Amino acid sequence: MSENNPTQLEALLKTHKLTRGEYEKIQQLLGRDPNLTELGIFSVMWSEHCSYKSSKVHLKKLPTHSERVLQGPGENAGIIDIGDGYAIAFKIESHNHPSFIEPFQGAATGVGGILRDIFTMGARPIAVMDAIRFGPLDSEKNGARNRRILDGVVQGISHYGNCFGVPTVGGETVFESCYDGNPLVNVFAMGVFKHDEIFYGQATGVGNPVIYVGARTGRDGIHGASMASDVFTEASKQQRPTVQVGDPFMEKLLLEACIEAMKTGAIVGIQDMGAAGLTCSTSEMGSRAGTGIDFDLKHVPQRETGMTPYEIMLSESQERMLLVAEKGREQEIFDVFNKWGLESAVIGTVTDDGMLRVRDNGVVVAEIKNRDLADEAPLYNRPYTKPYRNVPMEGPSFTSASVEADLLKLLASNDLCSKKWIWEQYDYMVRTNTLAGPGGDAAIVRIKETGTSIAMSLDGNGRYCYLDPREGAKLIVAECCRNLSTVGALPVSATNNLNFGNPERPEIMAQLVEGIEGLAEACKFFETPITGGNVSLYNETLGESIFPTPVVGIVGLLPTVAPIPMAFPKAGLDLVLLGGLGDSDLTHFGGTQYAKQVLGALWGLPPKLDMPLEKRVQEATREIVRAMLTEAAHDLGDGGLAVALAEGTFAGVGADVDIMTDLRPEFALFHEGPSRVLFATSNVAEISAIAERHQVPALVIGKTTAGTLKIALNGTQVVHVGVDKLYHTWDRALEESLHV
Repeated sequence: MSENNPTQLEALLKTHKLTRGEYEKIQQLLGRDPNLTELGIFSVMWSEHCSYKSSKVHLKKLPTHSERVLQGPGENAGIIDIGDGYAIAFKIESHNHPSFIEPFQGAATGVGGILRDIFTMGARPIAVMDAIRFGPLDSEKNGARNRRILDGVVQGISHYGNCFGVPTVGGETVFESCYDGNPLVNVFAMGVFKHDEIFYGQATGVGNPVIYVGARTGRDGIHGASMASDVFTEASKQQRPTVQVGDPFMEKLLLEACIEAMKTGAIVGIQDMGAAGLTCSTSEMGSRAGTGIDFDLKHVPQRETGMTPYEIMLSESQERMLLVAEKGREQEIFDVFNKWGLESAVIGTVTDDGMLRVRDNGVVVAEIKNRDLADEAPLYNRPYTKPYRNVPMEGPSFTSASVEADLLKLLASNDLCSKKWIWEQYDYMVRTNTLAGPGGDAAIVRIKETGTSIAMSLDGNGRYCYLDPREGAKLIVAECCRNLSTVGALPVSATNNLNFGNPERPEIMAQLVEGIEGLAEACKFFETPITGGNVSLYNETLGESIFPTPVVGIVGLLPTVAPIPMAFPKAGLDLVLLGGLGDSDLTHFGGTQYAKQVLGALWGLPPKLDMPLEKRVQEATREIVRAMLTEAAHDLGDGGLAVALAEGTFAGVGADVDIMTDLRPEFALFHEGPSRVLFATSNVAEISAIAERHQVPALVIGKTTAGTLKIALNGTQVVHVGVDKLYHTWDRALEESLHV
């Protein structure tokens, strides 16, 4: 590709999302000008989505090691030891941009992609969770579009997960105007396997055959990786061809065939074809092993005629894998895939020269060092200033006219109301391992072979992180760990999805840096190393960025027992607030759900986190739950104490609470200070002793009763409402919003 025509070159660079400096580096690495196919290959491998060129410098700050970590960042998924010779693989990925352009297929292929990340490691997927965010459903300008995107995303997640046969066991759904033009779809998956069943994405063994398996290659998804590394404009609406099309039934066959083929012992390396498709799988497998791959596109199964080398290399068609097998054992692989009705073909061999050499009917059409593609992408230490925020530190003057009305408004809000309309579309019990599914503090699935269960929690809070990215990120980690502790699980490892705006803007880059450093600090403190994850940048539409939205997924271990419910099971139990009432002031109240739903405002700073106190509360909570000293347990999060009490009544049992406090009613009941867990128990003395030993407060604030929630402050009643009214207000709100 010559520079003789500068106008043509600039147009090509713009199309491929490459800068002039990056093009000059490509020339330097090749020692010549790239041809069009090579330019396309570099464009996807050096895209933000694949290379992390704006974030890698800072991601190195994250803790990634512990005694349990068997595989950290750098592979398709992280792996931790869970004991008895078993391990779990887990990861979170985003499909934000595709889900805006084509919600159903964008979300469905997001599920398909993360599932392949898991079983390419050799693990059988056993659980999926999703963290999804949309614009407000009642928006006058965009409400109809937001409802359409929500419906399409939920159907896409449901379709792929249900057809594949993996339970979708939990997640979170948030609505905020900053996601109007840029929804977030983050999908977490986890799988289980034995230590001796782990596979890696490495092309080892010079002379070994490289085998393509699964679906044929089509023209869908071309430039998907580079599209996901750019901001949205009006033209983005025309990018449907860059969104992949998924077939969950074929992926199920692909899973079974891959697992069976792995057991033959003939496979030495395996990688899914996700972002950047055949380009990514070949270059990354070669780079990890320090080898080359020489293959001919004429052997690649194709479902469309006349595809060019450029199109084949950049296609992101789904349900495809790349294997490296032991030479001479190809037929064993073919036999397995033929049995499952899937195509398989030798397309090339592993070489010793480190080159990605692509041929088209014998003619070399691309020749690039694998390391240049996978490891030599430009790394940017982009300038950053202070995190962007456009809100005051001081909030409005207000006094609640009715605390009870405020509580009902919060329960009816789309952020806090029942999400059963969403999760009832998911099969969350398939495979019969789900002990606790959607709607609880954490999901729990059992590992039948070990007597161990895995608890999982996903959490994010864009409002907190907008106010202070560092403190917001720390609060997210603390919340996730507290969710796990509330069900009795010990948090052991984490994955993260970093959703941010345009890193080329210094104030947005500052949000990313502060968020990563906050995650690093909290994950080190709570001993939950990051084993992998995803960075999704350029989440911006027409110059409007999303809130900085790191989403954290943390897994924990616990013995397999019947889970403690969140709702009060019967009348006559004492209500104990472990961690105490906490404190709050106006400055730290502006990011709460009360500020959002009741006051319609955002200001100040997120709640204050005392990490040593948080850790002690979690240790005490795990001890209480594992000793079966409580009959219900629920951590305090969005909406604070009043919402937690209301949620405790959803099984039909009420509560009578009287709280002595100097805090204003709004602060006492709705502040979102962390490090607090609500118990319903008949073992107050034992719980108090545990709390005292861990040096945390434990306040008896009332009792469970029949039929009504009563809340008094300093003897003055501020809430008196039937539990049926509370439940129906909460239960129906989302469906009513969807059918306006």
